[in-house]
Amino acid sequence: MALGWKLHGDGRTLGPDDVVAPDERLTWGRTAGLGAQHVVAMFGATFVFPLVMGLNPQLAIMMSGVATICFLLIVKGKVPSYLGTSASFVGAVVAIRAQGGTSQDVTGAILVAGLVLALVGVGIHFAGSAVLHKVLPPVVTGAVVMLIGFNLAPVVANIYWPQDQWVALLVMLFTIVCAVAFKGFVSRIAVFLALIFGYVISWLFDQIFGQITSYDAGAGKVTTHFRTNFDNIASQPWFGLPPSTTMGADGKEIVGIHAPSFSVAAILLVLPAVVALIAENTGHVKAVAEMTKTNLDPSMGRAIAADGVGTMIASSVGGSPTTTYAENIGVMAATRVYSTAAYYVAAAVAIIFGLSPKFGALVASVPGGVLGGITVVLYGMIGLLGAKIWKENGVDFGNPINLVPVAAGIVIGIGNVTLVFSDSFSLGGIALGTIVAVGAYHLARAIAPSELRDRADAAGGTMISLGEREGDYGDADGIDDLYQDAPGGPDRRR
Repeated sequence: MALGWKLHGDGRTLGPDDVVAPDERLTWGRTAGLGAQHVVAMFGATFVFPLVMGLNPQLAIMMSGVATICFLLIVKGKVPSYLGTSASFVGAVVAIRAQGGTSQDVTGAILVAGLVLALVGVGIHFAGSAVLHKVLPPVVTGAVVMLIGFNLAPVVANIYWPQDQWVALLVMLFTIVCAVAFKGFVSRIAVFLALIFGYVISWLFDQIFGQITSYDAGAGKVTTHFRTNFDNIASQPWFGLPPSTTMGADGKEIVGIHAPSFSVAAILLVLPAVVALIAENTGHVKAVAEMTKTNLDPSMGRAIAADGVGTMIASSVGGSPTTTYAENIGVMAATRVYSTAAYYVAAAVAIIFGLSPKFGALVASVPGGVLGGITVVLYGMIGLLGAKIWKENGVDFGNPINLVPVAAGIVIGIGNVTLVFSDSFSLGGIALGTIVAVGAYHLARAIAPSELRDRADAAGGTMISLGEREGDYGDADGIDDLYQDAPGGPDRRR
């Protein structure tokens, strides 16, 4: 059942070996506290990525709550998860905007990607997960995730970092320290803590050093200005829908609730992100199955489809794409409470935050230098996650079936190589790199001698997707969980 929970014991005390199952709950007071932990865990990444995609962070928070409720209903409460903003679309969105695409084009393309993901989930539900691993083996999945991450390096170098290089450097170092030096929950909310630190250090620099001369998001050009600006926050009401437009850290307008539009070129750019979402959701289900000691393979297709539906619902009103979040897996691993009731509470809290324009203005006012320090870590983590997929699945790069096509796809994706078909249509960057990595891999398998195919199947032929190894809890999202691996944390794994 998606709703209706049994009370675990007396609902108040847990023994050292007690596990609260997805269909159980503690007292509502304790469940509310756990829901608050889930909100804090997902919070930083869920509004950072809309900011860097030029989408409304207040709307993203609100719709993440709506998408989470839909997810839990579709999986019938068997896969506890929170759907936060996906980073897999950032590179494609940057490319769309570089070609003159609007926010409407962006959300329309994301909606189509969500539809494709939902259809893939339905197919997996009826055909079984084996077909997924044949079409997208680890060598290909890792390559796509890697090129998505590293393709974003120019965004940090050219947009965010130059706005305030010293704040960016300090925030980067703070993020690394939080992710590595601390245990448990602190390490899992490193991005959230880095945002707070960045705000504080920017305000202190304003008081100590005065104004800086750099790119000003509000003015859309280089000016002399303070790092922090809270003028718009005071003018916003406490309650209401997201405002129609705000200004982002890159000087571009951020549109509020809006209807998407559809562009073939934009859609082709975002479709590679579907590959990353499949990997993320597969890893999430495997990680939860390992933690709860239950067989969730029958729910694999439902979970993937549910994420697709969540992305469609969010983007249909101008929100951000969604994905299952590893940060929240870490909270479950630490507390041993897998109750979906806590996720419903978290979703409700997110919706309430999303109905506060004052909160939205606070999020939108994050200084560009702060985003520079955070994204330089996050984007690198996206890319290196691809290497992690290869490592954990034992991909053999001594085999030319794996090496040659993937090498070509990665360079095309990272280098933004473009294939021009006409004056109005071209493929490049992430889209072309993904097509080459997937298509050329299967071509290489088809024409390679049987001994090379057998060797490829023997090494890395079965997907251990971001969380299947014993004790590998928390690597499902693949992007937002750079802080999951803090030494001594309970969720050593993604």
